[in-house]
Amino acid sequence: MFKATFKMAFKIPEQYQLQTTHVTATDGTLIPTSVIGKGQPVLLLHAFGMDARQFLPFILSLTQNHCFYLPHFRGFGLASDLRLPTFDFIEQYAEDTQQVVQHIRQQTTVDTFPIAAISMGALVMWAYFKRFGHDSVSHYLNIDQAPLIHNQPDWQDGGVFGTRQTELFAQFTRLISHAEPYMHVDDFRYLPYRLKADLLDIERSFSLLSVSAKPSQVLTKTLSYRAPHKISLMKHATWQHKLRCLSAYVALPYDYRDVLPTVATPTTLLIGGRSQLYDPKWQQQLLELLPNAHSIILPKSGHAVPMDAPVAFYKVLKQFLAS
Repeated sequence: MFKATFKMAFKIPEQYQLQTTHVTATDGTLIPTSVIGKGQPVLLLHAFGMDARQFLPFILSLTQNHCFYLPHFRGFGLASDLRLPTFDFIEQYAEDTQQVVQHIRQQTTVDTFPIAAISMGALVMWAYFKRFGHDSVSHYLNIDQAPLIHNQPDWQDGGVFGTRQTELFAQFTRLISHAEPYMHVDDFRYLPYRLKADLLDIERSFSLLSVSAKPSQVLTKTLSYRAPHKISLMKHATWQHKLRCLSAYVALPYDYRDVLPTVATPTTLLIGGRSQLYDPKWQQQLLELLPNAHSIILPKSGHAVPMDAPVAFYKVLKQFLAS
């Protein structure tokens, strides 16, 4: 009896128990989805290279009234072993997201619910709106993401990396070309040392461009540093997937501006005022294209809003869910 009482005394409340469910994609692939909380369903879509569970610090205190669904995009997090069946990964992720949305509707009998998405996950949502509409979305939080990747004559420096796009895309292209003969090598340890170092340098540069606050920069530099001997021995399960995604970013004309006027869903644009990935001024242009949108600018934050401005991000997310 004492043992049973002891277990009950230290039982984790139901809303704090993280569970993993699997949603069947249209091609039969099982998409792992972390689920936590109880109450109104909420869908959160993660960024490039992110594990969906990195949302947890911001949502744990909200799980008494909200049930969060955190799908892991193929190639990342709990889905790191899932390969893409198509080169166009954004469209594939949008299709997978539709299956997750349908799963939530079936499980909860709720027809519409809020969705928040950051960076790549937000680009997936622009693709989702174009393919599947907005009837299932009660309101939408777009976190520092433009509706297009490549700069355009009528959208000058509004694409990813702004004025530095040509320079950085050229770096990506060179890296992709150098890596192409080795894409069949699953084990990162067996790649040429120079290629491994170049891959890690690109990842580090991308991470540093995403943050603006000094503490975030210091943390990013510390976590991303790899001593030469560690590069020789390290494993990197997602290196091929990341390169394929970079190839698609460079090659495909991702541009979803034409769907914006049709998205009547109440939309909040959360913008990093110091974002180096998507110019805040160009992000503000979305207010002229979306029929029901407003913006919130965090003046000291870069692109990685949850990392640069964690308290402000939590407050915005909480307010968004309460609206």
